Amino acid sequence: MRFLLDDGQREFARTLNRMLGSAGTPGVVRSWAAGDHGPGRALWAGLAEAGVFALSVPEEYEGLGPLPVELAVAFTELGRHAVPGPLAEAAAVGTLLGRLGGDVAHAWLPQLASGKAVASLYVRSPGGSPYALDSDAADAVFVVDGAALGLARSHGPVQPSADPARRLARPLGEAVLVRGPAVVAAAAYAADVAALATAAQALGLGRALLERTVGYVRQRTQFGVAVGSFQAVKHRLADTLIALEFAQPLVYGAALALAADDPAAGREVAAAKVSACEAACAASRTALQLHGAVGYTEEYDLSLWIRKARPLRSAWGTPAACRARVLAAHGQR
Repeated sequence: MRFLLDDGQREFARTLNRMLGSAGTPGVVRSWAAGDHGPGRALWAGLAEAGVFALSVPEEYEGLGPLPVELAVAFTELGRHAVPGPLAEAAAVGTLLGRLGGDVAHAWLPQLASGKAVASLYVRSPGGSPYALDSDAADAVFVVDGAALGLARSHGPVQPSADPARRLARPLGEAVLVRGPAVVAAAAYAADVAALATAAQALGLGRALLERTVGYVRQRTQFGVAVGSFQAVKHRLADTLIALEFAQPLVYGAALALAADDPAAGREVAAAKVSACEAACAASRTALQLHGAVGYTEEYDLSLWIRKARPLRSAWGTPAACRARVLAAHGQR
């Protein structure tokens, strides 16, 4: 598949890049990790004003969507700048409630699209994680349990994560809002949207790590020459770039499949997620190896990006689960 962004989509990406580049996201990430959500909520409001959270909300609920391709464009920039918060979960909630409709959608979707409310999503599944992302920062944590959609009344204590800005807590005491087979179908599509958004975040994260590492090896010298001139370093960077370049069309192809309600969209999303997340993890290893130990120190901003790669790899579909989904789809042909 040959896919090119149109002028409007490219300008949207540039606008978000400029906005986030001047937003001081490293400070926002550190505040969020410490439990201070003020700077993050302010950034969230700015993203909402730019239309990011309206992309998954249908127009009848004051949104712009659903627009999966534009969502992938936006989330690539969010990943590039390491924006914290339940971003993929908010997009999934917009899709989930939009497909269910009714009083719950009318009550929540306009608030989510405008950024007045922050929502997270937890899907209870056998063998899955018992924690929801950023329950302590969200105004609403929606819980899918089989054919039931509920709203958590509270949450347990925040648990440590490999990425301190991913604050995990167990949702407690949900009140059932909707029950029936429509919940199952809507939740499955919403999970694919969350996986696509996570893949796009990983793609942007990987590109940011590569760009920062290239800049670093051009400046750092050894034996009187730039480290970036060493053949082994060039090969490592080239391998990282190739992995990201291969992942990008898979991400946009999956977005197109979701936009078209293609029956094969789930397989496309799974392939995109495993490819983008593995590429991001490879970029984080390259960045750490070529920066040395300084790359992982708390004070060095690069560590904020490095520590996001592995949690994104497992969120909304582990590599093993994604590969199994792709293989199962091929086996049904």
